[in-house]
Amino acid sequence: MTEALTQVFAIPGVGWLLAAAFVAGVVRGFAGFGTAMIFLPVAAQVVDPVTAIMVLVLMDFIGPLPAIPAALRNGHPRDLMRLVIGTLFMLPIGLAVLFWVDPTVFKLAVSLISLAMLVLLVGGLRYRGAMTPPLIYATGGLSGLLGGAVGIPGPPVILLYMASPHPASVIRANNMAYLFFYTVLMAVSFLVTGKFTVAVLVLGLVAALPYLLGNMMGWWIFRPGYERLYRVTAYLIIAASALSGLASVVSFGGGAG
Repeated sequence: MTEALTQVFAIPGVGWLLAAAFVAGVVRGFAGFGTAMIFLPVAAQVVDPVTAIMVLVLMDFIGPLPAIPAALRNGHPRDLMRLVIGTLFMLPIGLAVLFWVDPTVFKLAVSLISLAMLVLLVGGLRYRGAMTPPLIYATGGLSGLLGGAVGIPGPPVILLYMASPHPASVIRANNMAYLFFYTVLMAVSFLVTGKFTVAVLVLGLVAALPYLLGNMMGWWIFRPGYERLYRVTAYLIIAASALSGLASVVSFGGGAG
């Protein structure tokens, strides 16, 4: 264990990875989304794509745990069940893409998808139709595909819920609960495929500590009357993280972070 910890802290740039974990936790705590779009563009500059997502999975399993009971109480269970079922069907296809993709392509895709989703959110794109069960299943499927391939499952769900008649507290709770169940599915997938190693587990546990602290801080500072401020703050942080990922590809030609 001591040797694994030494190896973790010897990774070049690991401090940036841990800082990104903390910031992602704060945003997840007060906004209910944004973890992957903040963490992955930075983490992909430090470790390979599969490791980056495995660390995210470990963080995202441990970090939000204190808030999950409240999220389940305050959310919309039928929508949540449909989203998770849709994800379950499409996640294996996304994972097949992840295991095949080149690290440079992964870094570029993560940053571009994060920026594209940010533009859609800021631009006010909303689904205007009815929130039917087939649509919710399909949204879960798209999230599973994106989540498996590049570790970013949240944007389709977020974009759908922007049109939801549910109050902000219910939408936030459902987003948080959905992302937690996605994380559980990812963890099971990595265990079944034998991708977890001692080094990855230790790095994930180390990163989970600042992420947990960030979640608790973000949950504590959340106030229902300030949703707009939280969204704007989350958008700015997501943009900064995604742009840093693009800059690393341009500056280093996509070399190992």
